[in-house]
Amino acid sequence: MRALSSFGMRVGTSVGLLLLSLITLFPFFWSFILASHNRETIFGQTLPLFLGDDFLKNYTLLQNLIPYWRAMGNSLMISCMGTLFSLLFCSMAGFTLALHRFHLRKLFFLFMLLTMMIPPVVSLVPYYLTIQYLGLLNTHIAVWLPFTATPLGIFLIRQYVLRSIPLELIEAAKLDGASSIDLFVRVALPLLKPALATLGIIQFVFFWNNFLSPLVVLTEQDQMVLPVALRSLQNHPNAPWGAVMVGTSFAFIPIMLVYAFSSNRIISGLTSGAVKG
Repeated sequence: MRALSSFGMRVGTSVGLLLLSLITLFPFFWSFILASHNRETIFGQTLPLFLGDDFLKNYTLLQNLIPYWRAMGNSLMISCMGTLFSLLFCSMAGFTLALHRFHLRKLFFLFMLLTMMIPPVVSLVPYYLTIQYLGLLNTHIAVWLPFTATPLGIFLIRQYVLRSIPLELIEAAKLDGASSIDLFVRVALPLLKPALATLGIIQFVFFWNNFLSPLVVLTEQDQMVLPVALRSLQNHPNAPWGAVMVGTSFAFIPIMLVYAFSSNRIISGLTSGAVKG
């Protein structure tokens, strides 16, 4: 009886997870479906449930209206650069806050966490004025550089260092004459791979989906990023939603690939800091 109950629980769990997976994947499936239909079918009385015949036509229209692949290349460049520098800055700051003792360290950490409560819209005007003062308008560096040393990233790395890197290992390295740079590069970084993978995914998705900052500081079409480019299609008369869905479908691919290659690292990074080992 107990074995039957356990089997039923496993089956129920599997069915529940399968349903949740289908719900999660449905928006991706729905985007591909709509990308293969024209505007009249999309807004018709009957919802399309199967692939249509207008995918190539919508793709051609997308290419004619906006420089789609150039915008995707800009988004990829910004996302990669922003992610790499985020990993560098956040790992250095998190490592320092975790292991180094200096004046007002706790107050600085508390102030940094409080900044996470400020809505991004509030800092939009100071952000624009700063970028304008530095002469970085219409440059990609203005989109990714200000968002590299994030409070969330620093907090994640700090907590991982405190929970997962043995203090004895750090002390042993110090006794061997290791400098602060050696401690960070040779001791901490190899052990931070799960946390860095997690932070890398978070930051890549943020930069890939970032809409407001590029909209404010980028005005030239050849500098346009993918979210802004897709949004601009809605400014056309009788917005070509089939073309929009084609662009949206292609935009899913980099995120899905990055997650597919890093999912194991994400789970390890999120769970390994929960228990001190």
